[in-house]
Amino acid sequence: MAKFIMIYKGQATDMPQMSSEQQQEVMEGWKAWMGNVGSALADVGSPFGGGISVIDDGSTGDVSPLTGYSIVEAGNLDEAKGLCEGHPFLSEGKGNFSIELYELMAVPF
Repeated sequence: MAKFIMIYKGQATDMPQMSSEQQQEVMEGWKAWMGNVGSALADVGSPFGGGISVIDDGSTGDVSPLTGYSIVEAGNLDEAKGLCEGHPFLSEGKGNFSIELYELMAVPF
């Protein structure tokens, strides 16, 4: 099985800014998705905090609107895409959020 990283892209609302009911709803969505994915979830991941972009000319810039990651295992990219089904990060349905999938390749040392 290959490993794939799911990068969450979109300006998500921070949990402390939500009501307790909203937080509960979000957590229930994540629990349901994790239950559906099961053992294919290699690492639930973590949300991202603030950051900067370090540029090759020595300057810094604004970061992309990336909000977190998870790592899943799948046979190929299409199977990894299938694991996005029912993902709570994609629940809004208005095109404001996306999951970018990349296969994690072995480092050739």
